[in-house]
Amino acid sequence: MGKRDPRVDAYIAKAAGFARPILEEIRARVHAACPSVEETMKWSVPAFEYKGPFCGMAAFKKHCFFGFWKSPLVLGESGADDNPMGFRDKLTSLKDLPPKSEFRANMKKAMDLNDRGIKVPRAKRAAKPAIEVPADFAAALKKNKKAQAAFDAFSPSHRREYLEWITEAKTEATRTRRTTQAIEWMAEGKPRNWKYM
Repeated sequence: MGKRDPRVDAYIAKAAGFARPILEEIRARVHAACPSVEETMKWSVPAFEYKGPFCGMAAFKKHCFFGFWKSPLVLGESGADDNPMGFRDKLTSLKDLPPKSEFRANMKKAMDLNDRGIKVPRAKRAAKPAIEVPADFAAALKKNKKAQAAFDAFSPSHRREYLEWITEAKTEATRTRRTTQAIEWMAEGKPRNWKYM
């Protein structure tokens, strides 16, 4: 048996008048299609879980949204105007909801994906272009063998952190101070953000 969350009741009660019947209908349809669904709140809006993240709904000033966690696999690839959480349409009345049979079919697809543990494939991020080592920083590194060895041993992301910190300095005095500090830290084998590790 599913689980209802009183925070969802409170959320619906606080929603605008037009939104309450939409949210109540969505909630009823979700529970009807997936009796073992569990309600929760995520990012301050109602969410439904079934063997992991499943779907969610939200109310705004003039519209509501409903979407699936694995929307691209349930509804197909999104368009340019689609919300990244899988919300496709702005719902302003009960007439905007899909027919119950279509809603139920999509719920069954989403349940099947969670039953099988299928995840939405993530697009690979484009690699950042290489960042050039400024001549003044390269010269400072050459003067300190420990710092040079540490810099060479750092991962590309750690090298990038130092180089961006130095090259983003707005004044020459700041750049010089940062270069001196960077050489000192690297000679100790410390990455740029060592204080936060």
